[in-house]
Formats: sequence, structure tokens, C-alpha cells
Amino acid sequence: MLAINYTTLRDNMKTYMDKVTDEYETMVITRKDNKNVVMLSEESYNNLVENIHVMGNKANFDWLMESKKQLDSGKISIHELEEVDFSE
Repeated sequence: MLAINYTTLRDNMKTYMDKVTDEYETMVITRKDNKNVVMLSEESYNNLVENIHVMGNKANFDWLMESKKQLDSGKISIHELEEVDFSE
């Protein structure tokens, strides 16, 4: 995570925005009176929102944790997938 002040960001906006999007950096823009702002890429934001949604639903969370437990204990099976032609 990077922290820069507002003036530095303003003077180097493109450079810092590229760093956020290309290097998946999260940036804290510091401001007076501790009114800081966090900048992150849209991709990171969407991922964060999706994780909050999935993990915020108890049924989804329990299902994921059970699946992880099965994977960690070696209870897995491998299946061959068949391509389906939906035009038929």
C-alpha cells in the first residue's frame, strides 16, 4: 500500500493511476484533518465487492468453507468435461 499527499498525486496523477491499475497497488491519498482517500483499481474494487457479497451470505460462506475443508483433506474427484453443442 502506498501513501502520498494530495499535492504529489495531483502533480503526478497519470503515474500514480498507472501504478494503481497496472501493479494492483492500493493508494492512500493523505489530506488535512485526516480526511484521507483510498484509491484502487476498478478491478480490485469489483473483486472486493464480490468477496463481500459472497462471504457476507452465511450459506455461501459455509458452503465455501466445507469445500475448502474437503479439498484440504484430499476428498476430491476429477471429472472429464464434455463440450455441449447447444445449437442442436
